[in-house]
Amino acid sequence: MLNWGEPNKVDEFDGELTGWNMYDGEGHAGEGRRSPEAVSTKDGILTINGDAQGTTGGMAWSDGSQKYGRWEGRVRAPASDPSYNALLLLWPTAENFPVGGEVDFMEMTDHTRQKTELFLHYGEDNSQVQGVVDIDATQWHNWAVEWRPDGITAFVDGKPWWHTDDTSILPPGPMHLTVQLDWFPEGEGPVKPSKMEVDWVRQYPLPESQPGGAAGGGSGGGSGGNDEGVLDRIAGLPGRITEGSPDAGSATRGPSGP
Repeated sequence: MLNWGEPNKVDEFDGELTGWNMYDGEGHAGEGRRSPEAVSTKDGILTINGDAQGTTGGMAWSDGSQKYGRWEGRVRAPASDPSYNALLLLWPTAENFPVGGEVDFMEMTDHTRQKTELFLHYGEDNSQVQGVVDIDATQWHNWAVEWRPDGITAFVDGKPWWHTDDTSILPPGPMHLTVQLDWFPEGEGPVKPSKMEVDWVRQYPLPESQPGGAAGGGSGGGSGGNDEGVLDRIAGLPGRITEGSPDAGSATRGPSGP
């Protein structure tokens, strides 16, 4: 099992949101608006609210850029309006999407929050692979992604549920974590105000002992891990799982990031 050691960045959301770039401008795909006022912290919980007019929030861990590593976030999202998606994702620091890639390792498109998806974007034509896990995301869960030179694995509550070892589709450069409640207007009638909550986020560098590692790992620390037989362990997690494979049906799906 890979020992990730101590995180090099942690936010428990018990103080000021330093080190975050708060979105302020047009919403996802030019729909609605992202406002810093939609983001707040109280009692150690980060909350992003989305209102009936499509004003919502997002934020990027702007000083947390690195190539390879592990990112974690403890999240819950009450059942929402169909127009709101809750996300944790890795976005290219070079701002060169689509060639820079995108890893949406927790994307809640189901407004009942009973399933969660993963989308890995890659290449000049925004090709994608994806997966889905059945889980009650209205409850607290720990979501994580491990990006190594030999593949990407997604975890929930310490258990792997999606994996690809196709190195040709991995991001080419450094990435950083973003937290977003995105507005995808759909449906008819009044829009239900919606929200997502985050208890904490963590980032780990790839240990020096691993190929491509640039920082020491130490001992103890990281929850979960990535080891041999990861796909065998994936099979033990309840839910519908799609392993890494091209998904022609979503080839035109746009970026979820900034």
